[in-house]
Amino acid sequence: MSGAAVVARARAALGARFRARGRRPEQGLDCVGLAGWAHGVAVPGGYAMRSGDAARVRAAVAAIGLIEAEGRAPGDLVLLASGPGQLHLGIDSGTGLIHADAVLRRVVERPDPLPWPVIGRWRQQEK
Repeated sequence: MSGAAVVARARAALGARFRARGRRPEQGLDCVGLAGWAHGVAVPGGYAMRSGDAARVRAAVAAIGLIEAEGRAPGDLVLLASGPGQLHLGIDSGTGLIHADAVLRRVVERPDPLPWPVIGRWRQQEK
């Protein structure tokens, strides 16, 4: 799937309600669910909401076939350090971040700059 297609799928979920461990826009999404939805891949369900375990996230992302990305491109899956011990996933729109916002209780798009430090970035392999 191209980066533009990933962004289009993520934008199609804008306004979906936030739901912990949610996997489909019509039922609600969390950041992991949005990442899987946008990239068209199944994602794990048994994860701690505040693990801070970036190595575990990296392994899970590799298992679904995304590759580490150099530079920035629309459609990238980004791993952010959103607070102490708190990791967050989002989709780079090219001009900001599409993510499931637990405070606003819905999927939103924020303009640049990205709101938290990026500690990982992945994309689908070009075919």
